[in-house]
Amino acid sequence: MSSMEQQPEPAPELYRPGRWIALSVLVLAVLLVAIDATVLGLATPFLSEDLEPTGTQLLWIGDVYSFVIAGLLVSMGSLGDRIGRKKLLLCGATAFGAVSVLNAYANTPEMMILARALLGVAGATLMPSTLALIRNLFHDARERSLAIGIWGAMASAGAAVGPVVGGFLLEHFWWGSVFLINVPVMAVLVVVGIKMIPESKNPAPGPWDLLSVALSLVGMIGVVYAIKELAAHGGSWEVALSGLGGLALLIWFVRRQFRLPAPLLDMRLFHHRGFSGAVLADLLTILGLSGLVFFLSQFLQLVQGRGPLEAGLAELPAAVGAVTAGLLAGTTARRYSVRVVVTGGLAGIGLSLAAVSAVHKDTAYPLIGALLLVVGVGAGFAFTVTSDVILSSVPKEHAGSASAVSETAYELGAALGIALLGSIVTGVYQGFNAPAGTPPDIAAAAHESLGGAVEAAEALPEPEATTLVSAAQDAFVDGLGAASAIGAVVLMATAVAAWFLLRGQELEEGIVHD
Repeated sequence: MSSMEQQPEPAPELYRPGRWIALSVLVLAVLLVAIDATVLGLATPFLSEDLEPTGTQLLWIGDVYSFVIAGLLVSMGSLGDRIGRKKLLLCGATAFGAVSVLNAYANTPEMMILARALLGVAGATLMPSTLALIRNLFHDARERSLAIGIWGAMASAGAAVGPVVGGFLLEHFWWGSVFLINVPVMAVLVVVGIKMIPESKNPAPGPWDLLSVALSLVGMIGVVYAIKELAAHGGSWEVALSGLGGLALLIWFVRRQFRLPAPLLDMRLFHHRGFSGAVLADLLTILGLSGLVFFLSQFLQLVQGRGPLEAGLAELPAAVGAVTAGLLAGTTARRYSVRVVVTGGLAGIGLSLAAVSAVHKDTAYPLIGALLLVVGVGAGFAFTVTSDVILSSVPKEHAGSASAVSETAYELGAALGIALLGSIVTGVYQGFNAPAGTPPDIAAAAHESLGGAVEAAEALPEPEATTLVSAAQDAFVDGLGAASAIGAVVLMATAVAAWFLLRGQELEEGIVHD
């Protein structure tokens, strides 16, 4: 094999001792961030009852975490390249644990939104650091594919562990307990990571450009906020100014990167067609999926009447499929090609979402479980292979920036998905009319959210309460169906785009020489 004919590096560099132990510590961070994202959906009905947020505030609680992460990932990935990825990871882990306590004890919707935003700042330091460190720990391409598969599998496992652990906690403790689980795990990460994770950074990074940091953060949040508000409430001068202003700042950011001798983000990375195709696939896939994931827990609990733990267990097939596919993705892509595996995974998710659009209140669980399994397998194949393509497309000195681009696509897709698809669910839901004779205050509460309808109905006599809740559930399911149908269209279009953009792209074989 041609790569093996090159002058080999010393064995300790090719196969670093302790690299698998270091990987096990790194994926703890991934596990926690994934748990934190999924457990919130399960806690939403309890949080709604306690904090009484409006429908808009509830969406902000759900997506401000992703908004802030999306705005800061590029800056944090570049910062890790400069000051050291291990140092940034350990600082971020410490902050993540501390801010989790603030989330747990938030007592107003506004405080919860602020706490989630601060958690996003801490989370932005974790994700690019983990992938970049994997890029520098594993120099054998097949080992690195397996390591990325494990990384992706643990993210999926977090999606599974979150609902199950969260369901157990919610049935025995108050909703804030789902955030406190972050504290001991982050403590383990810091203590073990200090000893086991090797430091790595760009040997000649140049200065960290603070103007670029501000441009990327404010520009990204401005654009995402405008899209969210446009989807939820329609156009206005405020929305137009936010969107156009954010877009102008992002254009300024891109132009500035081309001029800087040491840019925050090397825009030349996007000249690689495989890199650009993988990033686009990540963004649009998560956009199509995230709205479904955010509202599925509410469907299982508030529409089908499952308890929190049962709802968490009901979502396990997606994680089982994702974990299995993630571990097999590298081998499968080398056998059948990158574009076959990615396109097939995306098409599978799209077809499943199309089927979800036909789900109704009384749909039996075996069908829901089968659809979730297919979604998990598709996501496991697609995300693992695209992550491998993104990392293998760049020199290891720029691993932090490349990882940040990958994670930015993921988080921006999640934010946009919850904003756009979530707003579709909310918009369709709020179109329902409370039954005649419902007191105005109860009708107004029911109009805000499904959780509000269930809580408000408790003040009504049994027949009227049942009628109100049933009407609200029907409206919620209609909204979920509409969002799933749009998500399916997005996924199928992404599958077609991936087929062309990833043409000729293959995973590396053997040892990686940088």
